[in-house]
Amino acid sequence: MLDFAIDLAHRAGALLRAAQERERSVEAKGPVDVVTDADRASEALIVGAIRERFPEHAIVAEEGGAAAGDGRYQWLIDPLDGTMNYLHGLPIYSVSLALLHLGELQLGVVYDPSRGELFAAERGGGARCNGRALRVSAVAQLERALISTGFAYDRATRPDNNLAEHDRLLLRAQDVRRTGSAALDLCYVAAGRLDAHWELGLKPWDTAAGALIVREAGGQVTDWAGRPWPVGEPRIVASNGRIHAALLHELALARQP
Repeated sequence: MLDFAIDLAHRAGALLRAAQERERSVEAKGPVDVVTDADRASEALIVGAIRERFPEHAIVAEEGGAAAGDGRYQWLIDPLDGTMNYLHGLPIYSVSLALLHLGELQLGVVYDPSRGELFAAERGGGARCNGRALRVSAVAQLERALISTGFAYDRATRPDNNLAEHDRLLLRAQDVRRTGSAALDLCYVAAGRLDAHWELGLKPWDTAAGALIVREAGGQVTDWAGRPWPVGEPRIVASNGRIHAALLHELALARQP
């Protein structure tokens, strides 16, 4: 199934690259949340291929593609993570596919069409990028860590919008980045390019594949309280493990009145 998922991610990525050369239709899902015809075309390609190859598998996809399945296997699909970047021509976006078996993550694939990087992991089998083994960084102090975050689409109206946490950590970490693709942020933690990523307001298709890739690269993934992260939990902290406690501590302090 991993080979199938890798091939599928490559195919969807090629579709997205080709679609960037054409004028795209855009539909607003909210004030700052959009979906393009490329999102929908990528999802249709992925969902169609899975339903043909594995008709018994359940599917949950960001733009509404779904199949009930028999309850054993479930795919979580983000056909274009980083739609706003993609729409503006910023080459930071990805295709993310994860497969669960009886609720447990079994494989994750994240493909970056712009850089030609394919991140993949199988449960218990390690994580790789284009075939090269991945390992999280060895940074042990928060003040020497390069970390990343993101913000929910409804940040203007929700009280827990991550701004206080961002402002606090911007002064305590070496620096903070925001790429606009949570799936790639998690892969960069796995690759040691980032030392940690935290975010809230996320959906299962945003994080499932990347979370497995971080774990298989030797990293730690929890919720904001430090509990083991379950698939679907909207608050995530992923790190190299060495700065995890310090990051959780700062997040807790940022939320105090």
